[in-house]
Amino acid sequence: MVPYSPIEKTYPRQGIGANGKLAKACTFVLMAKETEITEAPFRNKVAESGLLTLDLAAYIPQKESLVFFDLKPFLFREMILREKDFRAALLEQNWELFAGKHIALGCSVDAVIPVWAYMLCSSYLQPHAVSVHFCSLAALEGIVIGEAISKINLAEFEGQRVVLKGCGDVAVPAPAYVAATSILRPVVKSLMYGEPCSTVPVYKQSSKR
Repeated sequence: MVPYSPIEKTYPRQGIGANGKLAKACTFVLMAKETEITEAPFRNKVAESGLLTLDLAAYIPQKESLVFFDLKPFLFREMILREKDFRAALLEQNWELFAGKHIALGCSVDAVIPVWAYMLCSSYLQPHAVSVHFCSLAALEGIVIGEAISKINLAEFEGQRVVLKGCGDVAVPAPAYVAATSILRPVVKSLMYGEPCSTVPVYKQSSKR
């Protein structure tokens, strides 16, 4: 029970004195209830939930690092591959321009390109480029993201409840989520999509496992 304590106050107004006459001032003793205002400590329910959030935006390459190497300019009339001319043209190419880049190797015209021609281009690109892939530029981003995600340290997520962040300043393409799900599912306790405060369940480890 909250205790009461006496508070003495003098009010400058007329009242009835002990002799029954008017007094200029009266002293009143009041019983005031002592109350204590306490604030409940802040609880970070997100932190207490034990969820690990993985932001896949960190694995998205810079747009300028993705380059399409087109064989079209190296073809005769941009249609026919002549081996001697093709090899000579490749020798004149400045391959250092592709340093630090991820390369999508292909041909933008419907020409007959022998396999060795792609192999030859790849051999020139390899010492300079970060990676070389036979694909379109549109597909390159997904491949590069998948390779980066495959290097995740799975020990950090083993037996954990993991949320793949679904909202952010950087748009994360679907291939990133597919790659992350594939690599994390065998080791996590559960996998979700979204934010810690609002998640969509994707996978939950069976209790019989």
